[in-house]
Amino acid sequence: MTDTIFALSSGAPPAGIGVIRVSGPQAGMALQALAGKLPVARRARLALLADPRDGMALDRALILWFPGPGTATGEDLAELHCHGGRAVIAAIEGVLAALPGLRRAEPGEFTRRAFANGRMDLNAVEGLSDLLAAETQQQRRSALLMAEGHFSRRIEGWRHAVLQLSALTEAALDFSDEDDVPDSDIEARIRGDISSLGQDVGAILSAPSAERLRDGIRVVLAGPPNAGKSTLLNRLVGRDAAIVSDIAGTTRDRIEVPAALGGVAFLFTDTAGLRADAGDAIEAIGMDRARLALEAADIIIWLGDAGEIPREDALLIAAQCDRWPDDVRPGLHLSARTGEGVEALVEALLERAAVLLPGDGDYALHRRQQEGVAKLHAHVQAAANARDLLIGAEELRQARNAIDALTGRAGTEDMLDRLFAGFCIGK
Repeated sequence: MTDTIFALSSGAPPAGIGVIRVSGPQAGMALQALAGKLPVARRARLALLADPRDGMALDRALILWFPGPGTATGEDLAELHCHGGRAVIAAIEGVLAALPGLRRAEPGEFTRRAFANGRMDLNAVEGLSDLLAAETQQQRRSALLMAEGHFSRRIEGWRHAVLQLSALTEAALDFSDEDDVPDSDIEARIRGDISSLGQDVGAILSAPSAERLRDGIRVVLAGPPNAGKSTLLNRLVGRDAAIVSDIAGTTRDRIEVPAALGGVAFLFTDTAGLRADAGDAIEAIGMDRARLALEAADIIIWLGDAGEIPREDALLIAAQCDRWPDDVRPGLHLSARTGEGVEALVEALLERAAVLLPGDGDYALHRRQQEGVAKLHAHVQAAANARDLLIGAEELRQARNAIDALTGRAGTEDMLDRLFAGFCIGK
């Protein structure tokens, strides 16, 4: 990383302000070339930016200088807060591109340099990625906690504990042949501390899924043909996403529609009507796909008979209640056409979501993180249960390797390429 990169880090022009970021060993030279001199570190200064080749004025802007390594990327860093017009941005970027040693940044390259220089670990990077993609307030809150390093600090505590336990275990092994063992019950104490660590690591295994938080809680609407599933789906998502007809079997395949209710992301799935005999081969395929959707659902909204409910925790709906004045069916009485009962259904969905998603002050874990924590937990548990200290020491070594994989210190290069490729240019 000997070259210096630059990119527009704010929104695409035209805009009120454009922030151009420069990072690398030539960042100070670049800022001095455009502004004439460097400002006092970490203090904004108004300056006239000019093309060093001919002295032509480019813009009057605020400039900031951040000498490394105490910067966002861990390198020398400069920022130009200029006017956000297309011509202004293009002119400044053109001058920067002509300076020796500077080039345009690749997607996610600023964040990758922060990771490589130890300013962020892999979990914080994933949190930042989620924060950039957040569409609901709950996604934003959880992603911000991850990006700010809450989970990383927890892992660092585990790493410190594992290192201490490894040192104690090695000491116990070194003194095992000596007559003057300093602590006769050191093995029991080591196993007790390892067991406590295992409980702490195991508690994280129940953390909510970041994939569920990002993609939405999977809500499947199911029931017999003409039960009102498509009408209810349209009512919940606020638009005509599914075709509604009095003809039985109108919905032949799954229809997935994302929507946010109460700041929570949901993925609603309308399914083909379920009945004993399919009318044709296409309907049979649709019914098979409906059953597969039911198996993968986080929440099921069942619009059929109570005796045929597919899962005990399904929300039983007595649909189309506006058609039956004396309706005595069990379940939530609801009419998607008039809106009766819809608000109560939304409240029930949000109550279920509160159990499946992180609460205030909690974060969600990606599958990679969940698998890493599970691997760490397995090694810690094996160390606690090992009868031989030598085996316990090896399990603790494997636990350290699992922590390194969790933080991105080892074995993540291919995954990093995919992760940073999804970032925008200015990050």
